[in-house]
Amino acid sequence: MLFSYLAHRRACDNKQRERAERIASLPEIYHEPLTPQDKQILSQPISSIIASVQTSSLHPSDVLTAYAKRALQAHAQTNCLTEIMIAPAERWARGAKRSGPLAGVPVSLKDMLAVKGYDSCTGYSALCGKPLNYDGAFVRLLRDAGAVPYVKTNTPTTMLSFEATNDVFGVTENPHKKGYSPGGSSGGESALLALGGSRIGVGTDVAGSVRAPSHYSGTYAIKSSMHRFLKTGSMSSMPGQEGIPATHNPMAETLEDLETFWRAVFQMKPWEYDASVLNIPWREVKLPVDRPLRWGVMWDDGVVAPTPACLRALKMVTEALEKDGHEIVTLNPPSPYEGLQIASQLLLADGGKTASKPLHSFETNDAGMIPAFRALRLPRFIMKIYAWYVRYIRRDPIYAGLVDNFYEKSVAEYYALIARREDYRARWFKVWRGTEVEGGLGDKGVDFILTVPNALPAVPHRGMRHGWKACGYTFLFNL
Repeated sequence: MLFSYLAHRRACDNKQRERAERIASLPEIYHEPLTPQDKQILSQPISSIIASVQTSSLHPSDVLTAYAKRALQAHAQTNCLTEIMIAPAERWARGAKRSGPLAGVPVSLKDMLAVKGYDSCTGYSALCGKPLNYDGAFVRLLRDAGAVPYVKTNTPTTMLSFEATNDVFGVTENPHKKGYSPGGSSGGESALLALGGSRIGVGTDVAGSVRAPSHYSGTYAIKSSMHRFLKTGSMSSMPGQEGIPATHNPMAETLEDLETFWRAVFQMKPWEYDASVLNIPWREVKLPVDRPLRWGVMWDDGVVAPTPACLRALKMVTEALEKDGHEIVTLNPPSPYEGLQIASQLLLADGGKTASKPLHSFETNDAGMIPAFRALRLPRFIMKIYAWYVRYIRRDPIYAGLVDNFYEKSVAEYYALIARREDYRARWFKVWRGTEVEGGLGDKGVDFILTVPNALPAVPHRGMRHGWKACGYTFLFNL
């Protein structure tokens, strides 16, 4: 145990020293203030950068210099970066394709994405000092499209939290207020994007891990459907976990950049890079023109009601939509609470063993996962007693219902949960078709569903110890 802890501390110290040395060894230009040209480049949408690079009016190296400078400034403010790949990115930029759909665009990556020659430790000290000998499918596509991967960004240990803290790289701060989380698990990405150190990045999402950081930090993201975006080769804290599908997803500073990037990725035919991606090209959405759009609103998931700030934002959106002639209806979906019960059991059906296996002795885990992993190690009857205490003494039947079945599942129990998931999905399908929407919509259904990204605004550091129950607003749509 002592030797394990010493190995942990040594790995953390070495990794932090390596990061600092890589930053310090960069040419002086990267440490200089932003020039007028840098600021002009940083202000452009990526569509303009791509067009300028393709017509040779802008060199990829100039674009990289501007974003690398700003990324280092953002890192100094928030501690958002993990792997500094700027030096090889500079060499890559000199010969990058100028005809590709992402020509010259610097792309930041969540730490788990595989880049040859660099670790993907995601905050586990046991995985430090083990550089990969390959590029993942997403990175290969980006390079072929002319993009320039240049930094990787911080995550929480286990990547199962809406924070971004670990012993290896330390605490990532919210870009708007120190002492608060930027979100997670793609929190390093959202902090970097919010401060302009990147315009486009790649994150992953299994319970809200690109949407919650975008909510906390004020950026944009889309959680892709399963089998839509490339994932092969990336590191995972739970390889083989398919009960709740995790997806790779674009994150961006603006909505326009998000669409530009998504289009460009599909122009590259990602199914030719990754066997997990379905052959579905980009499709234009044809909105109805003979009637207003119908928005079904989920105001409350029945677990944690939105805080006043988040509820106010949702009302601002619905009022703006109604003013523009859209139709707003209150959604009456299958119980979101039931969905959270199913999803939380499926995600940790192995009792948390896979995600906790790489942890060294005394390695700090995320504040939200410490009690979860502790509970999963307790005898079943102890958890039953605790659930009874929560239900009848603390008078919190909702939380009791979440912890009552929080234990490692057998294969038979896991199969039963998968069957519950499929039944739950089928009931949600009826909501889209209109048979379970309040207001007598009948078979008209809804075009879009609208809700808050989280019941809470950005939480203070370690706030996920109690704030995890508010994750249902995003977790629901992974389920």
